[in-house]
Amino acid sequence: MSSTFLARLMMTAVAAGQGITPLFIDLNRTHATNPLWTGHARFHVVDQTFAMATLGALEVALLWWIAPDSRLIFYLVALLTALPICGFLVATLTRKLYGGTLRDPNGVKALRISIGGRVREIDVNIVLILVGVAVLLTSVLIF
Repeated sequence: MSSTFLARLMMTAVAAGQGITPLFIDLNRTHATNPLWTGHARFHVVDQTFAMATLGALEVALLWWIAPDSRLIFYLVALLTALPICGFLVATLTRKLYGGTLRDPNGVKALRISIGGRVREIDVNIVLILVGVAVLLTSVLIF
């Protein structure tokens, strides 16, 4: 297996993951139908979920069907895949300015891990973003 093929597979995993994962995480009682959320917030989560799904499908199509041998297309997909990650990071870093939180009390629970005898909570979104960043960067480096 060539490094460019492996890089495209890895980029596909990130792009498809960004498109598919929100469909399962956000279109349920923890987000889109959460009775504690305002109707406007629920509207935006559904809007953003389908925008991410559409973007992920476009990225995969560009990688494999539109111009699978194009270096330019690969880097364009890398950029498109990085943009939602950057948006998440900006939202995370600025959440105190607008009263945002990484999770909701009746939403997706944090991962609980024991480190040095102490139980730590890690937000699932952070884990997914860090994995996405690692895979994205690795795919660009080996391409």
